[in-house]
Amino acid sequence: MAVQNGKDLLIKVDLTGDGNFQSVAGLRATRISFNAESVDVTSLESQGGWRELLSGAGVKSAAISGSGIFRDAASDERVRQIFFDGETPEFQVIIPDFGTVEGAFQVTSIEYAGTHDGEATYELSLASAGLLTFTALV
Repeated sequence: MAVQNGKDLLIKVDLTGDGNFQSVAGLRATRISFNAESVDVTSLESQGGWRELLSGAGVKSAAISGSGIFRDAASDERVRQIFFDGETPEFQVIIPDFGTVEGAFQVTSIEYAGTHDGEATYELSLASAGLLTFTALV
């Protein structure tokens, strides 16, 4: 895989619930992480005393974070409403030269900041709230 431009990693939200995804406006930095809890099944009979893990067990999760500037666009308003209503709508994460991750996410935090001589900024955190699908780039 060749070097990719960071601005191509996009977070999109379904604005209306009908598959109309739009990029979350004003983001300058984004990050996604995937996690899987392990289930330790080590016993006295484990070969050489090495830890053993149960394959396919444990809870999987994904976390998304982003930061940027506030633009009062429709997607910014939608994200705020998702937070205050406690919704878990569909989001897409476009990972350049890799594929698209799609599924339900909950907005777990929104932070706003600003200085008297600069722009207003925000930080956003999302947590997966169900099954995620991955569509590889062909």
